[in-house]
Amino acid sequence: MSMTSEKSAKIHQGRNVRRFREMLGLKQEALSIALGEDWNQKRISLLEAKETLEPEVLAQVAKALNVPEEAIKNFDEQSAVNIITNTFTDFKDNASAFYQNCTFNPLDKLIEALEENKNLYERLLQSEREKNALLEKLLKDK
Repeated sequence: MSMTSEKSAKIHQGRNVRRFREMLGLKQEALSIALGEDWNQKRISLLEAKETLEPEVLAQVAKALNVPEEAIKNFDEQSAVNIITNTFTDFKDNASAFYQNCTFNPLDKLIEALEENKNLYERLLQSEREKNALLEKLLKDK
């Protein structure tokens, strides 16, 4: 089996339509509305179950999803996973470059927040002490 026929055998165009639809946050019914009155949720479901789509249907769906036809024809999940994995690995390896432009130290911000909470707690405690002293004075005066 040649490399191209092996690749095309792995690609399920209907499943790719579903993936793009889900990435765009669309429900099947919303896609059916975008495709026109000849479409309904059940027809979208059947379309997503098909391994290959008719060229005119593929063109119509790609236009409704605002993605290139080639994306639906050629999207291969394993390739995408490999790209994402490689990108993430590159990010991990170069992560220090992303943090060099940080204008503050997150630990400093945390310490500031803890100090602010401590000061607030101390003011609240002082207020409660003053209330208690006032109540004691009122009780003694009676």
